[in-house]
Amino acid sequence: MTVHTDRIAQRSRGRGLGRRVVASLLYSLGLPFLLLVVWGLTATSSTNRFFPGPLTILEAFRETWIGPAFVDDVLPSLYRLALGIAASIVIGVAVGTLIGLFHWLRELLEPLLEFFRAIPPPVLIPVMMLLLGITDTMKVVVIVSGAVWPILLNTIDGVRATDSVMSETADSFQITWWERLRFLVLPAASPRIMTGVRQGLSVALILMVISEMFASSAGLGYRIAYFQRNYLIAEMWSGILLLGLVGVLLAATFGVVERRVLRWYHGIREVNRA
Repeated sequence: MTVHTDRIAQRSRGRGLGRRVVASLLYSLGLPFLLLVVWGLTATSSTNRFFPGPLTILEAFRETWIGPAFVDDVLPSLYRLALGIAASIVIGVAVGTLIGLFHWLRELLEPLLEFFRAIPPPVLIPVMMLLLGITDTMKVVVIVSGAVWPILLNTIDGVRATDSVMSETADSFQITWWERLRFLVLPAASPRIMTGVRQGLSVALILMVISEMFASSAGLGYRIAYFQRNYLIAEMWSGILLLGLVGVLLAATFGVVERRVLRWYHGIREVNRA
């Protein structure tokens, strides 16, 4: 009897989970589908050649990006984007942790950080071109010059917000500097660090496109600008669609990583809600 009851409970939980998954998919895909329908109806009744319909854009997407262009333009852009994001995370977390740990260092560097943060990264592209040439290194540096700031500043705030009681407890137990950094400071700052990484991803994607539009003979940004200059409107829209898909992929990947890194944090929030 107990086994039968357990099986019924398991089936009920499975059905409930299935309903939640279906509902989540409907919520996620419902609005985009509605917008596509509205777009298609509007484009059908419009005579504006700069506003093609979804089917035209999808056909241009298939012809443009599924083939040699994916290897020649998309993959190099994604490679530079990945390098820029990785470098921004390493630099932002390392430097931000160091600045956050020492009050005198924060006071010393704060005016300098505010000055460089206020400079829009696109205006640095000509300077980077002169210093580094039109190379992949230049494009990665441009990405890092903008994406590193949200990570750096959020890391500083997260380290500064470490619980003082826990810090005093660590001092009383004479925990080593490395153990304190690994088991107290970085875990306490990790929610703010992940917030900075989320913001940095969007900035990195934007700067990847801008760096390729200004100084490149290949890449996703270069192709979109090329299509725009040559009035290849459907192809231009297909490049914008591809950029949106890259952004969705970045967000989904970040969501998976965030849930694993901050598993303890989300667990505490669930307990507090209960």
